[in-house]
Amino acid sequence: MVKVYIDGQEGTTGLKILERFEGRNDIELLKIDEDKRKDNDERRKMINSSDFTFLCLPDAAAKEAVALAGDKVRIIDASTAHRTNPDWAYGFPELGADFRRKIENSSRTAVPGCYASGFISMVYPLVKLGIMPEDYPVTCHAVSGYSGAGKKAIAAYESENRPDEFDSPRQYALTQLHKHLPEMQKICGLSYEPAFNPLVCDYFSGMVVSLPVHTRLLTKKYSADDIRKALCEFYSDAYFVNVMPEGEPQDGFIGANNISGTNLMQIFVNGNDERLILCSRLDNLGKGASGAAVQCLNIMMGIDEKTGLI
Repeated sequence: MVKVYIDGQEGTTGLKILERFEGRNDIELLKIDEDKRKDNDERRKMINSSDFTFLCLPDAAAKEAVALAGDKVRIIDASTAHRTNPDWAYGFPELGADFRRKIENSSRTAVPGCYASGFISMVYPLVKLGIMPEDYPVTCHAVSGYSGAGKKAIAAYESENRPDEFDSPRQYALTQLHKHLPEMQKICGLSYEPAFNPLVCDYFSGMVVSLPVHTRLLTKKYSADDIRKALCEFYSDAYFVNVMPEGEPQDGFIGANNISGTNLMQIFVNGNDERLILCSRLDNLGKGASGAAVQCLNIMMGIDEKTGLI
């Protein structure tokens, strides 16, 4: 049995990790006293008493927690703080054997961002396989449930007195400085950051990240079927990442919350000879946060990665 501590377990991601631990008898959860959760001496004690510590914290607090940790504890960080640090494993094992091996062996793993997970699931293999050039002018559109914005936003969306505009999708990150952009560029090996257009919407969880592609700008002319087959082969051994077959979705609509509550990710490829639209659907609190974190824990423990996730 391994000892696990969640620093920031009162937040949305921390609470969802706790949910995914229900019924597991291979984990002993360490709990900090409520009045001491910001006491660094007590935090240091809890972190270093654990075998694995999850960080579900703002970036500055996550960096502080890592400084408190000794070499023996293995850290799984759900913040943005360490996702582009080459010394940390990047927690997306489906991207390849090298990603999985680093997660298995590392004492420090950074969990991908939710938008970044959807984006990277499409762009990384296209660049890796030589289909999309590194200097492609990538644009990305995404919609997400409001749970990804944190506890204050959840309270605002669920308030009886919320503004009328909360009834509609709300576009944000208008300065093109969204915090997921650095990892989106670095992990995919892009020459430039993408133009990114995220919207938060009036439903709790789930997201669709969309990638428009002009076939004339690829390394050669590829059809939707070509791209679909390439992605199917790339993810052939992946349990949680599924490339959807031709003709999906059958009704022509991709809902954003269809697989909420799961650790699944679905990739759709549609379009015509000139323009394609790739879409990655996931739960922003699942494969985009707590589910991915637990999957990384399982891999680091050397057990079936699906434990507690199906």
